[in-house]
Amino acid sequence: MKFTTSILFCFGSLSSTLALSIAEINGPAFISPYKDQTVANVTGLVTAVGSSGFYLRDLPSVKKPKKLDGSSAIYVYGSSSAKQVAVGDVITLSGKVEEYRSNDLYIPLTEITGARDILKVSSGNTVEPIDLSKLKIPTEQYSKLDDGNIFGVPNNQALISVVNATLEPKKYGLDFWESLVGELVYVKDPAALGKTSNYGDVWVRSKSWKATGLNKRGGLTISASGNDKKTDANPEAIVIGSPALDNTRNPSNIKLGDTLGPLTGVVTYAFGFYRIIPTTALTVTNSATSDYPATSLKSSGSCSGLSVGQYNVENLTPKSAHIPGIASHIVNKLNSPDLLFLQEVQDNDGTTNSGTVSANETLSTLISAIAEAGGVTYNFVDISPSNNQDGGAPGGNIRVSYLYNPSILSLRNPNPGDATTAITVSKGLKGVPELSLNPGRIAPAEAAWTASRKPLVAAFNVKGSSSPLFTINVHFGSKGGSSSTQGDARPPINGGVEDRLAQATLLKNFVNDITAIDANAKIIAAGDFNEFPFVAPMLVIEDNKFRNIDEVAGIKEEERYSYGYDGNCQQLDNMFVSKGVWKGRGVRAYEHVHVNTWAGNEQVSDHDPAVGILDVC
Repeated sequence: MKFTTSILFCFGSLSSTLALSIAEINGPAFISPYKDQTVANVTGLVTAVGSSGFYLRDLPSVKKPKKLDGSSAIYVYGSSSAKQVAVGDVITLSGKVEEYRSNDLYIPLTEITGARDILKVSSGNTVEPIDLSKLKIPTEQYSKLDDGNIFGVPNNQALISVVNATLEPKKYGLDFWESLVGELVYVKDPAALGKTSNYGDVWVRSKSWKATGLNKRGGLTISASGNDKKTDANPEAIVIGSPALDNTRNPSNIKLGDTLGPLTGVVTYAFGFYRIIPTTALTVTNSATSDYPATSLKSSGSCSGLSVGQYNVENLTPKSAHIPGIASHIVNKLNSPDLLFLQEVQDNDGTTNSGTVSANETLSTLISAIAEAGGVTYNFVDISPSNNQDGGAPGGNIRVSYLYNPSILSLRNPNPGDATTAITVSKGLKGVPELSLNPGRIAPAEAAWTASRKPLVAAFNVKGSSSPLFTINVHFGSKGGSSSTQGDARPPINGGVEDRLAQATLLKNFVNDITAIDANAKIIAAGDFNEFPFVAPMLVIEDNKFRNIDEVAGIKEEERYSYGYDGNCQQLDNMFVSKGVWKGRGVRAYEHVHVNTWAGNEQVSDHDPAVGILDVC
C-alpha cells in the first residue's frame, strides 16, 4: 500500500497524543488490557463493512510489538458508524473498548463501540486478505487450559475469561483463531465438513491446510492417540457464517465432502464459535455423492456368521415419514441383519401425552415396512417404560428395542420383565449364566437412570450354538447442557457426563455378574452411548475382557464415526463384545454404514447404523 506525503501530513495534524495501535488494544491475551476504557486516535485500514459495523486493521507501517500475538485488527460496532466508511478507507476514530458476549458460556469478543470522531484520511487503498494456507494452524489441541484433554473429566475447571492466558497461536487452536479476530482472510479450496446448519452455517477445512483425523470422505473425525490424554477435536475446522457481509446466504444443501469455491471473509466470534463471515456466500464447485454403498457383510444363517446391526432410528412412531427410509436402509444397505439393536423407538401415539406406553404398533409398522422392502420378517423384543419416566420428548416414552430373525434366533426361556423390576443373573445348570427375566432391565430404580432410557437385556438361543447369547441394548443419557468446544469453560462442559459415568458402571457391573459365572460367556452391548469411545464413561466399560468392536476389528480411528456435529465426524454409537465373542477371531468383520452422515438434507436419521459379522458358536 502506498501513501502520499499529504496523507502523512494529515496524520500529523490529527493530534499530538500518542495513539494506540490496534494490536496494543487487543493485547497479548483474550481480554483486552484496555477493557472498558476509551481510546482515541485509533488509526487503521477498513477491510470489510457490514450492516452493524466494520473491521479495522493496523496499517502496514505499524510495527507489532514483540511477544504480542493478539490480532492486529478489530471490529468497530455500530450501524451508524458503518455508514460513514468504505472498504479501502484509512481512518482515525475514538471509542470505548468492550468485551462482548451474548452468553456467559462464550468467549468475549473484543470490539470498539460508540465510535466517534471518525476522520477519513484517504480512500481507495488496496486491501489484501491474509492467506490462511501460509499460516501454521494447530490441528489437535484447543487450549492450554484443557491440560491435553478437551474431553477430560472433571471438566469446567477454568475459564478463559478469568485466566486470560497469553496467546500461543502456534500451539493451540483457540489462541490461533483469537489472534486473527477482526482480520480479513482468504481460504482457498475449502471442503465441507458437514451439512448446512439450520442457520445457514457451514463448517469447512481447506485442502491446503494440514489436517489430522482426516477420513476417506474428507471429514475430520474426533479421535484419541491411544489414550485419553491426547484427544484431537480438530481445531483446524472453522465455521463459515451466514448471511455473508453482502447479505447473500450459503446454499442450504451443502453436505459432508462437498468441494467449495475459494472465499474471503472476516474472522470473528459468535454463538460459541470462531467463524469467518464471508464477503459473499459460499458456492459448491463439486458435489459429493450422497449415496453410501451397501455393505458386503452378509449373514451365514447360523451362529458361525451371525450378522448383528445397530441403528438409532430417531424418534420412530407408527406415523413417522421416515419409516420407509429406515426399512430401506435395513434391507438394502445392511442386508437385513439377523439381530438389530434399535434406539429411539417411541410409543404408539408418539409425543401425544395420552398415557400410552406400548410401542407394539411402532415396531410392527417398521417390521411390515422391512418385509415389504424385501427383507426379513422380524420379531421384536421390548419393555414399555413407565409413563414419562425415561426421558426424551414428553409423551413419547422413548425406549430401546430389538428386532431378530426368528429362523436364526429365539428368546431363551422367555420371561418378560416390566419397567421397574431389576434383572439379575444366577448360575444355572452346568454353570451356564441364567437371567431372572428375559427380557429385563438393568437396575431401573437407580438414580443414574432418572429421566433416561434403561438398558434392555435379552438372552437368545442362536441356530447352531449350544451357548446363550447375552445382549444389552443401550441408550445412555444425553449431552444436553454441554458447552461449545470453543467456549469459555475449559475443558468444555460435557453435559450429563456424571450420569453416563454412573450408567457405565451399572452396565459393566452387570457384564461382570455374567462373566463371574462364565468367563467365556458371549455378550454384546450396543447402542447409542452418547459418548466418544475414549472418554471417561466408555473407559469404565472397556477392558481386556470386554472390548470395543472397532478395536477388535481394526477399524481405522478416522473411519469410526456415526454422527456429524459442529464440524466433526464423531462416534456416539458403539458396540462392545466379550472375550467369549472376540477371542479366536470371533469378530469376522465390522462396518460403519454412513448412509446418513453422507446424505446432507436427505438424512433418514441423524445417526449412522453399523453392522458386524460375529462367530458366536
